[in-house]
Amino acid sequence: MTTDTRWAWAEIDLDAIEHNVRLIGERVSPSAVWAVVKADGYGHGAVDVARAALAGGAEGLAVALVAEGMELREAGLDVPILLLSEQPPHTAGHIVEHNLTPTVYTVDYVDALAAAGAHGLPVHMKVDTGMQRVGAQPDDVLALVEAIQRHGDQLRLAGVLTHLAVADDPGDDFTREQLARFDDVLSSLPAAARDDVLIHAANSAGALAHPDSRRSLVRAGIAIYGISPGPGIDARAAGLRPAMSVRTKVSHVKRVPLGSRVSYGLRHEFGRETTLATIPVGYADGVPRRLSEVGGEVLICGTRHPIVGAVTMDQLMVDAGDHDVHVGDDVVLIGEQTGPEGTDRIRAEEWADRLGTIGYEIVCGISARMPRVPRRSIER
Repeated sequence: MTTDTRWAWAEIDLDAIEHNVRLIGERVSPSAVWAVVKADGYGHGAVDVARAALAGGAEGLAVALVAEGMELREAGLDVPILLLSEQPPHTAGHIVEHNLTPTVYTVDYVDALAAAGAHGLPVHMKVDTGMQRVGAQPDDVLALVEAIQRHGDQLRLAGVLTHLAVADDPGDDFTREQLARFDDVLSSLPAAARDDVLIHAANSAGALAHPDSRRSLVRAGIAIYGISPGPGIDARAAGLRPAMSVRTKVSHVKRVPLGSRVSYGLRHEFGRETTLATIPVGYADGVPRRLSEVGGEVLICGTRHPIVGAVTMDQLMVDAGDHDVHVGDDVVLIGEQTGPEGTDRIRAEEWADRLGTIGYEIVCGISARMPRVPRRSIER
């Protein structure tokens, strides 16, 4: 497969998304699953991912930005869409117009939503139980509830949530402390603020590793893309299928002599005569410039080959040794490939481990100039 304009693309397995959502749903039942599709579906394509997640049983969606929610509405998706944090007050009219569900944690923002012409708009109240990023402090929650209730014709308290800071480390007691603080806040709410209200705390790591965090729903993000939330969750992420693969083709091949050097800075010197293959992707596509310095590899014909020299903006180089490599051969940077020597897979988590980061950053970092090619293995 190629795209119309270049030999590089990110292939998105929508059946994997659907499978992952269904698997998470089975594990967290009776809690519902709301799929987090912010940042263009973590780089996978928000609209396609959202549809696949809903087919897998998700009952709602979550995004970071008003524009992200508007995109889903304009695609015809008629399910709850939660905005995960307060947005600029001037966007309140868009929130009301597109029936998005805002998260609130300040009285000023509650007032801005009510003033934007809302009528019965559901809102979710966020409580900061220790993440220290956003959310109402526990002592301020009752005043916030009163502010929502003052606008009873315009706003309706439909949910209460918090966010877990270290759920990806099951051995850390702080998650238990956060949930205890959350329960204290919930018990302090007036009865009218608890009836028919969705309660949620679990992100992907919470959903997989902390049963106590599975309340009315779980907000499943990275797990629906088949990526473990962190090393401490790897065993619990078994069965999830990676949805993104990054693929390209060999664009140039030549033999280079012993002692020759390659790429900007000429930092890599060849210790033998070898075959050098050029691959037409680079850091402008989301391949980190220093991936070669930390042992980055690609698959060609099912065999791993090291990236050598600095990754450049549009191209990188691979030491193919004495393998028979040709222009046009398929290359996998992230994903699975089968060749004469068997089948191998390079995962986003592998890049993350080598680069000292997390799988989230890897898939979100695959740039928009890399065409997304959604696929289904099952005809529909």
